[in-house]
Amino acid sequence: METRNIFKNISPLDHRYSVSEKDVFDSLAPWLSEEAAIAACVKAETALVIAHLEIRGGLTPELRETLEKAGASVEAAEVYAEEEKTRHNIRALVNVLKTRVPRETAPLVHLGATSVDILDTSLSWRIRGAVREAVLPRLKKLELLLCAFAEKEAETPQAGRTHGQHAVPVTLGFALAEYVSRLGKSILEIERLSGQLKGKLAGAVGAYNAVSMIVRDPEDLERRYLAELGLEPSEHSTQLVEPEYLLRLLLEINLAFGVIANLADDLRNLQRTEIGELREGFAADQVGSSTMPQKRNPWNSEHVKSLWKAFMPRVVTFYMDQISEHQRDLTNSASQRFIADYITGFCLAVSRMTSVMEGLGVDRERLLANLRGAGSGGTLIPGVIPGVIPGVIPGGILAEPAYILLAETGVSDAHEVIRRVTLKAEKERLTFAEALSGEKEVFDRIAGKMAELGIVPSKEEALSFFAHPEQYRGLSAKKAKTIAAKYKKLMKT
Repeated sequence: METRNIFKNISPLDHRYSVSEKDVFDSLAPWLSEEAAIAACVKAETALVIAHLEIRGGLTPELRETLEKAGASVEAAEVYAEEEKTRHNIRALVNVLKTRVPRETAPLVHLGATSVDILDTSLSWRIRGAVREAVLPRLKKLELLLCAFAEKEAETPQAGRTHGQHAVPVTLGFALAEYVSRLGKSILEIERLSGQLKGKLAGAVGAYNAVSMIVRDPEDLERRYLAELGLEPSEHSTQLVEPEYLLRLLLEINLAFGVIANLADDLRNLQRTEIGELREGFAADQVGSSTMPQKRNPWNSEHVKSLWKAFMPRVVTFYMDQISEHQRDLTNSASQRFIADYITGFCLAVSRMTSVMEGLGVDRERLLANLRGAGSGGTLIPGVIPGVIPGVIPGGILAEPAYILLAETGVSDAHEVIRRVTLKAEKERLTFAEALSGEKEVFDRIAGKMAELGIVPSKEEALSFFAHPEQYRGLSAKKAKTIAAKYKKLMKT
């Protein structure tokens, strides 16, 4: 069969990404390529012959080896050539395999099976292999990088953000620990679900009609057949394996895809010029723009988000493949072939995000400046005039602890009192600390409570607290370290 120049291929998976992400393709090809699909069907057919021979007492180690070598000698091109005559992929494969196995075992090839006994079973075997050998190792590598980052930056102060606005202080490690936790749980679930994929040898409608003409215990033959592939039978088959086993796995992969896309979005936004807290690695010869030489675009994070946009909607097709009329129709025959594309797209995103994390730079000075610039009682970014940006109050990021402490002194409308302080700060272009200290009775109450609780050594030190918002971070550092340690251990075990 003629080999096509990769640059004449239609799918970008087969030219642009197969070249730039060669290691991804090298790990997936043994499971997801067309050659792999045919080889897996041959492996299933060989397993069925072995199961028949086991029951009949005719299997020897030498014969097993002969059958396995026979199966391994079948080439995809031969099967495709035979299919030109049969117009049926499995019948073509069976015809080719029969010419390879010993003559006395040829009648056992495909005996009692329908095409989907081979197709669904081999698909489960391939997807399980792809997940365990290619997907999970990449996911775990990314997760460990996230753990290391969360641990390293557990104490690095950062402005927390909600609705795109500064909220209260956290740490950079805490912000990344979110993704450690979310992705970690998904990895564990992907691993579990990959081990639950099933196969079948239940015949054309799942009732073992054909197999019951061959052996006394059809389910025993099915178990032996599937055991050769390390699989178990579907609890109830029609002509198809129950689709939910595979569907649940694909849905969990889609959840992991969403987590990674969300991470990419956060990292991309933190690289904005006006934020500048993080920076993707940028090679010496790399170009960010064809016209703007100064550009250093977060293109890898954007690429991850773009892959998610391309592949995430395919989950709709996964759901649609759940439905088949009666014991089987053929409406999943084309759509199911694109599962390989989906898993490949997912692995490309994981690989790209891994490279982002490996080269991610942190500007700790900028992190602190951003935090203090929108929350500093007097320590401002040079050149920033308080109140220039409507709604931005230097020091305002500490309005929450001021309100909480005031309420603790017995002031029932403490929230409203502090809200008015923030309005005064904005109107008069004051820092929050300046506006707060100007409300003597309010500030004395807050300072007294801080001294009482041991937050500051004395009331006189209270103003210093509002000039250093990085001190108000709750359990963020502790949580970052705890979560990083937990998932680092889980990934290694």
